[in-house]
Amino acid sequence: MASDIRTSELKEPIDVAEYLFRRLHEVGIRGVHGVPGDYNLVALDYIPRAGLNWVGNVNELNAGYAADGYARIKGISAVVTTFGVGELSLLNAIAGAYSEYVPIVHIVGTPSTLSQKDGMLLHHTLGNGNFRVFSEMSKDISCAMAKLNDPQEAATLIDNAIRECWVQSRPVYITLPTDMVQKKVEGERLKKPINLNHPPNQTEKEDYVVDVVLRYLHAAKNPVILVDACAQRHRVLDEVHDLIEKSNLPTFVAPMGKSAVNETLSNYGGVYAGDGSNEGVRERVESSDLILSIGAIKSDFNTAGFTYRISQLSTIDFHSDHVRVKYSEYPGVRMQGVLKRVVAKMGKLNVQPGPTASNEIAHEDKKMSNNEVISHDWLWPRIGQWLQPDDIVITETGTANFGIWETKFPKGVTALSQVLWGSIGYSIGACQGAALAAKEMGNRRTILFVGDGSFELTAQEVSTMIRQGLKPIIFLINNEGYTIERYIHGFEAAYNDIAQWKYTDLIPTFGGTPENTKTYQVKTKQEAEDLFNDKEFAKAGKLQFVELFMPKEDAPKALKLTAEASAKNNAKQ
Repeated sequence: MASDIRTSELKEPIDVAEYLFRRLHEVGIRGVHGVPGDYNLVALDYIPRAGLNWVGNVNELNAGYAADGYARIKGISAVVTTFGVGELSLLNAIAGAYSEYVPIVHIVGTPSTLSQKDGMLLHHTLGNGNFRVFSEMSKDISCAMAKLNDPQEAATLIDNAIRECWVQSRPVYITLPTDMVQKKVEGERLKKPINLNHPPNQTEKEDYVVDVVLRYLHAAKNPVILVDACAQRHRVLDEVHDLIEKSNLPTFVAPMGKSAVNETLSNYGGVYAGDGSNEGVRERVESSDLILSIGAIKSDFNTAGFTYRISQLSTIDFHSDHVRVKYSEYPGVRMQGVLKRVVAKMGKLNVQPGPTASNEIAHEDKKMSNNEVISHDWLWPRIGQWLQPDDIVITETGTANFGIWETKFPKGVTALSQVLWGSIGYSIGACQGAALAAKEMGNRRTILFVGDGSFELTAQEVSTMIRQGLKPIIFLINNEGYTIERYIHGFEAAYNDIAQWKYTDLIPTFGGTPENTKTYQVKTKQEAEDLFNDKEFAKAGKLQFVELFMPKEDAPKALKLTAEASAKNNAKQ
C-alpha cells in the first residue's frame, strides 16, 4: 500500500529501468554492450524504448573490451551482465578500464530484493546465501556503486553514478534487482540533465599555482611539453593544443599519449619513452631545463622499462586532481583551469627547436625484391604513410603497441591501446566497440593491428562486427606466437608457441560473405605495398581481414628494450 501511495504522488511516473537507460542516452550512449541472462532479461526490454541499440556480444569479457573501445571514442559506454557468472566474466575488462581511466557504466541484473533478503539458494550464487560477495569484488575497481534496492532513492543513485563515471573517467557499478526493474521513480527529473561539469578550482589557489608555473616557465631556457594519456581521459586536449600552438614549444608524447597531440604540427617531435624514444627525442627531452608534463602515467611499458631520465626538479606535472611544481604539490587544483590561465597569461617564451617526426623509411629497409619479408622497421613508417586523417587505430599489447611508436599520424587520428593494463586479446573487443562508435559518428575508418596469439583469445568478437555491419580493417600479424613473451623469457619455449589457425577461414565461419567481408594473405613487402596502394582496399567499404606474415624473431626496437628491462625487473631478488 505504501508504495502505491508514493507512486500516486509522482508527477511523471517512469519505470526504474527506463529512467536508467534514458539517462545513458542523455550522456551520448547509443549502443549498449553485454550478454543476456535471466536476471537482466526484463531490463533489456527497455533498451529500445530509450532510443538505444542492444549490441549483444559473444561473451562478457569481450563485451567489456568492446565497451572500453566504445567509451574511448564516444566518451562513455554501458555494459549489461547478469549476476555472478556474467559480472565475474567481465571483471578483467573493468579492471583494465579502471586502471586506464575509461568510463564504463556496468549494470548487473540481480535476483530480487526478496530473494536476497531471504538468502535463497539460487543459481549463479555460491550457495551460501551471500548476495554481496560479487559486488564486493567490484568495489575496488569502481569509482562509485549504486545498488537500486529502493525506488525512493534509485533515481538519485543512478544520476550520481553516471556523473561520477564521467567526472572521474572510471567505471561505476549499478545493480538492478529483478523486482526493481518496473518500480516507479520520478520521471520529471529527466527534464534536468545530469551536471557533468567539474566544480571550478578555488580562485586564490589557482591564481597562486598559475603564477608559480609562469615564473618557472619564463625563466626556462629550453622548455618542452610532454603529453600523456590522462590529458585524453580527463578531456583537456583543447587546452593542451592551445598551449602547444601558442607557445610553439617542442612537444612530445608518451606511448600512452599517442594521438593526444596533432602530429602534423611543426613543433611535434615524436614519442618519448626513455631508451625507447624516437630518434633524437630522448636527448632533447632529457636536456631540457623544464618539462611541462601533462597527464603522465609513468608505468613500466610507458617508459620503456623505467628508463626515463627526467628529474622532478625540472618537471611541472599537471593532473586531474593536482598540480606538482618540482617537489611542491598543490592538491585539489585541476589542470584544466590552470592550463587555460597559463596560456592566457603566457606571453613570450624561450623556444629552442627540437627534432621533427616523420614516416621516412630508413634506406636499408626500402629494399623491395620479390621475396623481401615484411619487417617492423619497414612496416610502421609505411603504415604512417597509408593512414588517413581522422582514422581510429587500435593496437594490441605486444609488437603492435610498440611498433606504432614509429608511426607519425595524420591529423585527427585517434589511437587506442592498453599499455598499462596490458590484457592480451583486448584489442579485438575494443575494435568492435570503436567501430560501432565510429559508425554512430559518421563512419571513420577503424583499423586494428593484432598479433596472432592475442587474436586467438578473443577472435569470436569478429562475428559481432559482422553481425552489426561494421567495417574495420583488421591486420593480423602472424609471427608464430607470443613475441613479447619470447623477448622477456623463453624465446624457444613451448609455452610461447600457439596453434597455427587458418585465420582467413574464420571470416566466413563467423558469418562473413563476399558481399560484406574480404580476406587477404600478405607475405612480402611488395605484396603489402600493393595492398597499401589499392584504392578499393583503402575505402574500407566492408570488413577486411589481412593476414600479415612476419618473421618470428623480428620485433620493434622499443619492444626489445622494454622486454629486456622487464626481464631484469622480474629477476630482482
